[in-house]
Amino acid sequence: MTKIEQTKIPRRILYSGESIPAIGLGTFGSDKYGAEQISEAVYGGIRAGYRLIDCAAVYQNEAQIGEVLERAVADGLVKREELFITSKVWNDMHGEGQVLESCKKSLQDLKLSQIDLYFVHWPFPNYHAPGCDGDSRNPDSRPFSVEEFMVAWRQCEQLVEEGLVRYIGMSNMTIPKLEAVLPLCRIKPAALEMELHPAFQQPELFDYAVSHQMVPIGFCPLGSPSRPERDRTPEDVAATQMPEVVEIAAAHGIHPALVCLKWAVQRGQVPIPFSVKEPQYTSNLACVTEDPLTDEEMERIQNADRHCRLVKGQVFLWPGAKSWEDLWDINGYITK
Repeated sequence: MTKIEQTKIPRRILYSGESIPAIGLGTFGSDKYGAEQISEAVYGGIRAGYRLIDCAAVYQNEAQIGEVLERAVADGLVKREELFITSKVWNDMHGEGQVLESCKKSLQDLKLSQIDLYFVHWPFPNYHAPGCDGDSRNPDSRPFSVEEFMVAWRQCEQLVEEGLVRYIGMSNMTIPKLEAVLPLCRIKPAALEMELHPAFQQPELFDYAVSHQMVPIGFCPLGSPSRPERDRTPEDVAATQMPEVVEIAAAHGIHPALVCLKWAVQRGQVPIPFSVKEPQYTSNLACVTEDPLTDEEMERIQNADRHCRLVKGQVFLWPGAKSWEDLWDINGYITK
């Protein structure tokens, strides 16, 4: 395996002035891969040069990842302080005291004394069981509530104050939701995790995040070709099959997936591609250190935005909601 030198990997600056890697390794694959496969990919990824690992309680693999993080440090592959580990609280743990409980469980599973960045995974406590059918609905689901969100966020702030996490972040937000909660935050989010790929670029939300010193972390950076069936619809656009991406890939002699990652890093977001296959996760990392896209190619991809959201979140809809668009404030801002 070729190890990528850290000095070659671009970095992003947090509001504190600290820098983090401009590409990370995703660990959501529980619909297709077992926790052991994913954790071994994390070990291999660290060996290859990844230093940002994106985890979450709901991925059901943090305990196994904790084992390999411990092993990677013990084997001398990396020092703990060189790693930047993220995790997230799931929707069923937003209530008073539950965020603290969830974070402590993640710390225990990951075998860490401190998580570097801790996200509120979704901005409402609308629970669904991992792997449930796309048509399933929880009758207790309800629209976004500023008050309920801030109960979770206050606990995130407490995690920082107690030294259990270093930074906190938000995920799957919209500008109206951010406008409602940011003025109430004692500790502001250091990052905003959001779906970002050439077919869904979210320029307004991206610019909003940057202007508020939130690093955009992009999930589904390859257009999520292996996402669960429940998240697929016939009108979806595959980023790696977009003609513009395919043609640029041919010009560089690389796979279209690597064009998506080059574009993401050069644009300024932190993509977190997932793969359990060593050739893939190694080339994903290496591609952002060499042969950059030209300004013309970057502009061509920017102009090719299909505005196609792949992770629609319909399993979180509440009784009376019209469609998944209600989750994203497309039909007006819904709160209480």
